[in-house]
Amino acid sequence: MIPWLEADTPFPDVSTALTREAPGLLAAGADLSPQRLLTAYRHGIFPWFSEGQPILWWSTDPRMVLMTAQFRISDSLRKTLRKVERDRTSGDGGRWQVRFDSAFEDVMRACAAPRRDGPGTWISEDIIAGYTGLHRLGYAHSAEVWLDGALVGGAYGVSIGRMFYGESMFARVTDGSKIALAYLVSFLLHHGVQMIDCQQETGHLASLGAAPIPRTQFLAHLRNSIEFPQITEWEPIAPFAQGG
Repeated sequence: MIPWLEADTPFPDVSTALTREAPGLLAAGADLSPQRLLTAYRHGIFPWFSEGQPILWWSTDPRMVLMTAQFRISDSLRKTLRKVERDRTSGDGGRWQVRFDSAFEDVMRACAAPRRDGPGTWISEDIIAGYTGLHRLGYAHSAEVWLDGALVGGAYGVSIGRMFYGESMFARVTDGSKIALAYLVSFLLHHGVQMIDCQQETGHLASLGAAPIPRTQFLAHLRNSIEFPQITEWEPIAPFAQGG
């Protein structure tokens, strides 16, 4: 039996998370208020559940992370990034633009939409409400890719101190999500953020340079990183491999 959380129930220690039936499952219940979400992320816990389920809280072990200095850019993506950056800095409103935080909820809804290879994601209306609340408080941010005035790619996540927790990405054109991630990684590197929490292991994340690490190592890095002041100015920075 996993613990059931009421509104005022603290999270159990992450070491009590399940290891067999649902590895990483820690607790259920409570709410998605900004304070509850911030408490969760500060302790290496995240919500993940499907429509119709109670809120489920997880702390996976091992933990999939992307070290920002190890982000991989393919040759084809590098060429696209050069084109995007030329447009972005041309001053004449080129076809490609990259923005941060100009359409946070739109990015979330795009991430929630059905995919070509499957149904919609776990991002419910309750999740959208919870994270837009964090966005209003300055803790959740989006990276957006625009082509001819249309939103064609993006990513969003939670930022606490020098820790970034990636939540989801979407693409409506080839490499749309990777462009958003490249600009986000460049920005985070510039501000001393060494790690992006990716939560769960996938082949796609591994292809971008992410790798699993023990939860104890993840938590040690997290405890140090969240003590730094919040990053307050979110503006795109050209990908670090731009000149390569």
